[in-house]
Amino acid sequence: MALIAVAGCPGAPGATTAALALAMSWPLVEGRHVIMAECDPDGGSVVAGALRGGTPGPQGLQNLPVAARTGRLNEAFWRQLLDLSDGAKQRLVLPGLTNPGQSPGMQSVWPQLADLMAGIDVTAQHDVIADLGRRGGTDSAASLVLRADLVLAVVRTTLRGVHHAEHRVRALAEDLDARGVGRDALRLLLIPAGPYTAAEISERLSVPVAAELPFDPKAAEVLSDGTDIGERRFKRSDLMRHAANAAETVHSLVLQRREQLAPRPVHQAPDRAAIPGGAHAAR
Repeated sequence: MALIAVAGCPGAPGATTAALALAMSWPLVEGRHVIMAECDPDGGSVVAGALRGGTPGPQGLQNLPVAARTGRLNEAFWRQLLDLSDGAKQRLVLPGLTNPGQSPGMQSVWPQLADLMAGIDVTAQHDVIADLGRRGGTDSAASLVLRADLVLAVVRTTLRGVHHAEHRVRALAEDLDARGVGRDALRLLLIPAGPYTAAEISERLSVPVAAELPFDPKAAEVLSDGTDIGERRFKRSDLMRHAANAAETVHSLVLQRREQLAPRPVHQAPDRAAIPGGAHAAR
């Protein structure tokens, strides 16, 4: 159904946590699956954080450049995924780079990876939520933004958060327009941690708000650092309850945008000769 890109802003953490929360709450309709892909050029944090270092092997984004050069990207992609859903394989994660030094090797891979992730919603019934980090989605990695059905810019509602978001959001909007995608693919995902309202931030950044995720440090630390607050408490936290609503909203926005972009059927006027009396009437 979708490729959703989640972009953070400098000085405002939260993209990875937001992407994970959405993936763990994503509506799995009609037997579909969801993949949270760490596509942050600065490196991933899910294995050391949410997975508490519990990866069973060396899976991750760093294995894809060699596979791409030998024409085996699709095959290698599926081998890198880890299960977030206790063996059900409904919610999967693609761990990110293990250090920023691996980022140059991804330059030629990002466009191929974007094509792959944008296509597996049809070929393999998987939706993808790509975490771009605080500066991802630029240079060759911009292909992830351009192929996305929806781009979510994570913004904290503080003066510092809005200040840092202005350049990032403007650059995303201009790039989407320049590449023919259109800035209507861009939405804000707000973290209410300051005095500014959704309406004020939307007006300031000239971008509509898709949803909000509460500022809930205890629950967020489960996803960012692997903190244990108890499964029941985590599932009932403000963060995860709002994440379920946000995921439904984002899911609906993707469907609406795809419907708007779908080609309209062309209705041709009937042949006059095919209409009784039509040929005579034309004389």
